Amino acid sequence: MKKIILYCGAFFLCFYVKAQNNEFIQHKQSTASIHVHIIDTAFFIPQLNRNRRIWIYLPKAYSSSQKKYPVLYLQDGQNVFDKTTSYIDEWGVDECLDTLIEKGITPSIVVAIDNGSRYRMTEYNPYTNDQFGDAEGDKYVDFLVNTLKPFIDKNYRTLPSKENTAIAGSSMGGLISYYAALKYSNIFGKAGIFSPSFRIAPQLKNFTDSLSTKVNSKFFFSIGDSESQNYIDDMQNMAEHLGTKSNTMIYTLVAKEQNHNEKNWRSLFAEFYKWIMADGYNYIIKGEEE
Repeated sequence: MKKIILYCGAFFLCFYVKAQNNEFIQHKQSTASIHVHIIDTAFFIPQLNRNRRIWIYLPKAYSSSQKKYPVLYLQDGQNVFDKTTSYIDEWGVDECLDTLIEKGITPSIVVAIDNGSRYRMTEYNPYTNDQFGDAEGDKYVDFLVNTLKPFIDKNYRTLPSKENTAIAGSSMGGLISYYAALKYSNIFGKAGIFSPSFRIAPQLKNFTDSLSTKVNSKFFFSIGDSESQNYIDDMQNMAEHLGTKSNTMIYTLVAKEQNHNEKNWRSLFAEFYKWIMADGYNYIIKGEEE
């Protein structure tokens, strides 16, 4: 009994001292906008027998109209809307879209899927890797197409056609987004490939060859000029290879003074979004003074 009393006394003393010194750890406040919601904290992925948090951004006018919207599917959902859940920083997609929509750019619904943490390197890779293990990318992509998209289309007012369905991601998320846009070119008509980790999956070149004649989509490729030159070359070579093999619209960008991080991808999101939402090539994104 004495030990319990002494422990409690020490606890309350510690409590009092910390309160006096304002040293309590504060809960971080979410940075996600009021237009962002959690669909489910444990959405079931039958293809992988796992659960995953799924986020959704609904444009401001969604609740006051019966309008249907395009949908963008983003990987690494932890980093898309909320700094408090992010690895290092967030993309700020919600704030970016709020601003663009106010300026007259076509609004979209955005669905963000959390990565699988320790499964990220296998779920985002369609090819088995000696270092990271057996590939689960096909199962993950099948989940997006055969489970998640039907759920979103059923429960939200979407424009479900290929022309109104986009996919995007960065690093390994860029790799699996590229793969998904090729494998399911009848589902995803637009893709954002940010700083893709193509080096980890050299088989993608042959996969591109096998499907490229069927692809008629829009691909936005970007990478920072401070990233590895090998990764820059990999991205540019893949974009050129896809362009010569398919009837695809391609935008490539090597961003000045940018590296492999959320700051880079956040800075390029508006450029990506405006381009994929525009008709044809002849759309001016930046003025010459920029």
